[in-house]
Amino acid sequence: MTPPDLDRVREAARRIAGIVHRTPVHTSQTLDRDLGARVFFKCENLQKVGAFKARGATNAVFALDEHRAAAGVVTHSSGNHAAALAWAARRRGIACTVVMPEGVSPIKLAAVRGYGATVVICPRAEREATCRRLAESSGASIVPPYDHPDVIAGQGTAALELLEECPDLDLIVAPVGGGGLLAGTAIVGNAACVEVWGAEPEAVDDAYRSLTSGVRQPGVTDPQTAADGLLTGLGALNFEILSAAGVRIITVGEEAMLSAARFFIERMKLVVEPSGATVLAALRREQSILGGRRVGAILSGGNTDFSWLSR
Repeated sequence: MTPPDLDRVREAARRIAGIVHRTPVHTSQTLDRDLGARVFFKCENLQKVGAFKARGATNAVFALDEHRAAAGVVTHSSGNHAAALAWAARRRGIACTVVMPEGVSPIKLAAVRGYGATVVICPRAEREATCRRLAESSGASIVPPYDHPDVIAGQGTAALELLEECPDLDLIVAPVGGGGLLAGTAIVGNAACVEVWGAEPEAVDDAYRSLTSGVRQPGVTDPQTAADGLLTGLGALNFEILSAAGVRIITVGEEAMLSAARFFIERMKLVVEPSGATVLAALRREQSILGGRRVGAILSGGNTDFSWLSR
């Protein structure tokens, strides 16, 4: 697959305009004072389905021609992408099948079904094979969670909007799991000559190891982290994009991540899931080098059951 470029991100922005939210940008004087920088938070926690995933899923669904769309779409996911694809398919009026693993959260399962998707449950190790089999039998188009040009281009529209509203940024920070959001952000940031960082939990550090070694590393097996949206290993296409862009990965500890999530609730009145709060934890870790810079930070989502609050 060929990585998308800035023109493809702009095309995605035109395609999804009026379908997904143009999310607001929030700031905090308290945080700016503490960090010694001006920070602009792009609130994808207020996006459709509660996460940036609506952007990539919508772009991929609406990019299909009529013939391919008529056969529907299929994916494998137990998280925000599953809900986002189901929602986008319903908006276009086409069928959607989502392969989810045994033991999936009942809340997430109900959300996906609530958006009208057909759910197929299978053993976790068989998700991709089951997805391919369903696509072959039905003719449906597979829309992967993160490692696909249309998905990456769609995710990049968040950074595009951020720079339109907050020009002259010096740095943009985004979380990294599979890498679709960060890769899209890197495409936009590189074109604008803006430095890009990825924020990643120490417990799921394959992106950090991959980009520092120059070789894509395997994902962490059974990681223990509250950042349940960042458990996926870095995708091959995203690794290629991030490597070429020279993106730096900042790893953060659990305590720092959860402290950041609490800050958003207590001081900014924003519900940000721990995965999204990694960006603030990363900025706090690197505070000494921020020095008055203008920083954009993408809050990736707000879907959480708040179980981490008791930690």
